Amino acid sequence: MENEKDIAIRIKDLKKQYRLGVIGGGTLQGDIQSWWARVRGKDDPNLKIGKKVYGKNETFMALDGIDLTVYKGERLGIIGHNGAGKSTLLKLLSRVTAPTEGEICIDGRISSMLEVGTGFNGELTGRENIYLNGAILGMTTAEVDSKIEQIIEFSECRQFIDTPVKRYSSGMYVKLAFAVAAHLDSEILVMDEVLAVGDMAFQQKCLSKMSDVSTTEGRTVLYVSHNMNTIRQLCDRCIVLDHGKIIFNGDVEEAIDIYLGMVKASQKIISLESSNRSKRCLDGIKIKSLEIQGHDDWRISVGSKLKFVLTIKATKDLSGIGFRMRLACADDTSVSVLLARKLIDCSAGDEISIPLEADISQIVPGMYYLTPSLYVVNDFGGHSFFDHINHAVSIQVENVLGFNENMEWNARYWGNVKLPEIVDLRKEAN
Repeated sequence: MENEKDIAIRIKDLKKQYRLGVIGGGTLQGDIQSWWARVRGKDDPNLKIGKKVYGKNETFMALDGIDLTVYKGERLGIIGHNGAGKSTLLKLLSRVTAPTEGEICIDGRISSMLEVGTGFNGELTGRENIYLNGAILGMTTAEVDSKIEQIIEFSECRQFIDTPVKRYSSGMYVKLAFAVAAHLDSEILVMDEVLAVGDMAFQQKCLSKMSDVSTTEGRTVLYVSHNMNTIRQLCDRCIVLDHGKIIFNGDVEEAIDIYLGMVKASQKIISLESSNRSKRCLDGIKIKSLEIQGHDDWRISVGSKLKFVLTIKATKDLSGIGFRMRLACADDTSVSVLLARKLIDCSAGDEISIPLEADISQIVPGMYYLTPSLYVVNDFGGHSFFDHINHAVSIQVENVLGFNENMEWNARYWGNVKLPEIVDLRKEAN
């Protein structure tokens, strides 16, 4: 039985309903005109041409029965497509809006960044806004005084700290807002895609800070992002929202796979004749299919070589055509590329099947995408593509008992390629 003292947030059957359309026309005269037109069955004179008119009872469920428990010190990722309900959930937790139904129990103060400049008064200076945010969290002036130097230093805005924030760039807003949220005394930190505005170095600085406050101070972090690398780097649990419902709650990698719509390994033969191609591809030769060898589908054991048959169809006489296959993770981060230079010589009308073997034995377990291409290199080293099919095949590299000796490889922290162990040159000399 879970200990209530360890729970930071408990959500039960949470629902949020919005009414569609414009509630009022903005003026009494406009509302009367619109009502009188509807009574007579006429077009609304205050409505833009082509705009839909919603009925009185048309509603939208932004959240539809959310049940969730978040524990103290946990770093929870929240992902989903646009409109899935992520921001609505955080607004309810931050008390920006109220739920239609359900219950939210929160143990501790929440510091949130729901958009750039949240909680800032543009007329006040950066320093004054720090004190304002502290007062909102219930902190005294003395408590803010004890942390203000840390906040200013972290924000990298010392030169502008006594300038009204309305003159700040969006990046400076984010830097100061995050510094305030991370350093003031709140037990729960809520972030909604705000780090996308900051530069890469500051993003990494923020992610490290969020990880530190969770592990060392026991603070709870809720993080929404469309950047799967930051989700993977920060979070220790992840939920996937879809149309206002939680469709997955658990392991970060599984959540990312579900969010990106990755299917299980494909059938043995992948026909690519009707697949979408890059518009910049040249005519003359196309990939017809890919067929894995020695397996019933695109699943292989870690440490194995990938054997497959490439089938092409040619409409022109060509020579020196190369084959390339990019290997990428679920978030489209490149792992490596497989090359067969000057593989194909063909004549118009040829259909050629070529057995191939690729050594991917260093790739660690996981789901990957394969993007095959046919290309030619000119005399000056420039590449031209005849065919290019993005994410044509998904391949599952599966673990086998004893492969990693006594250690399970963690791709989240160590990457997707398992290199050979470092050689002790003293032993080589002997």
